[in-house]
Amino acid sequence: MGCGSSSTTAYRLPYLPPKNGGLLIAPIRRLRKSDLEWLSCHFCVHRHPYISHYSCFLREKPDDSPIKERVGYFDLETSGLKADFAFIFSYALMDDDGNILGRVLRPSEIKRGVFDKFLVREMCQDLKKFDRVVVHYGGDRRFDCPFARTRALKHGVEFPLYKDIYVSDTWLMAKNKLKLRSNRLGVISEFFGIAAKEHPLTPDVWMTANAGNQESLDYIWTHNCEDVRSTKKVYDLLKNYVNRNKVSI
Repeated sequence: MGCGSSSTTAYRLPYLPPKNGGLLIAPIRRLRKSDLEWLSCHFCVHRHPYISHYSCFLREKPDDSPIKERVGYFDLETSGLKADFAFIFSYALMDDDGNILGRVLRPSEIKRGVFDKFLVREMCQDLKKFDRVVVHYGGDRRFDCPFARTRALKHGVEFPLYKDIYVSDTWLMAKNKLKLRSNRLGVISEFFGIAAKEHPLTPDVWMTANAGNQESLDYIWTHNCEDVRSTKKVYDLLKNYVNRNKVSI
C-alpha cells in the first residue's frame, strides 16, 4: 500500500510507535483500499498515521478526508423489558439523510411462534452497515444494545462484535451535560422543542400487539420511527459538547 504524490509531504513525517496499546485502530474490514491508503499517508497532531491513531482522525475531522463516519440512529420496541421473557416488535435504524432501515414483526411471525427470529437476522445485517450507532438509554448495562445482543445470541445470529461498531448514548450525554428533571427522551425533547412521540404507546396497543394485531404493530412501528428521529435531533444538539468516544456496541 503506497502513498500518492499528493501526500509526499505528510509521508516524510517521522513515524513514532504508539506508546498506548489502547489506541483506537482504524476499522480495516469496513474501509475501501483507497480509504486505507489515505489513512496511512496522512498524519495526526501526534505525527502518527491516522490508520493507527484513528481516534485522532475522528476527533480532528480533517477537511480533505474522503472518509465519513457512517452514523445510524438505533431504537428497539419490544414486548417486555427482559430479553429472556420478551421479543423485539420492531427495530429502526436511521441514517443522517433520514432514511430508515428496519421493520415491525408480521402477525404471522407471532402466530407461528417464530417471533423475532428473522427480524433479528435482518437487524444485525443492517447494523453492520454503520460505523457508529446512536441510542437513547441503549448502551452497556442499559437497554437497546444488550437486548438486541441477547436476542441475536438466542437465535444463533452474529451480533456486531467488540469494536466492530461504536456507540454513543444520548441518555448519558444528557446526564453528564444537562440538568433536567429526567433524562428521558421525551423530557429532553419537550424542553428543547423537539417533536417527539406523537404516537405514545398505551397498554391496549402493547397487549394487542402481543396477540399479533396488525393495527397495533403498525402503530408501534410509527412510534419506533418517531423515536429515532427524536434521538438524532437530541444527538445533534449535544454532540459538540462531548468527545467522539470509542465505546464499542
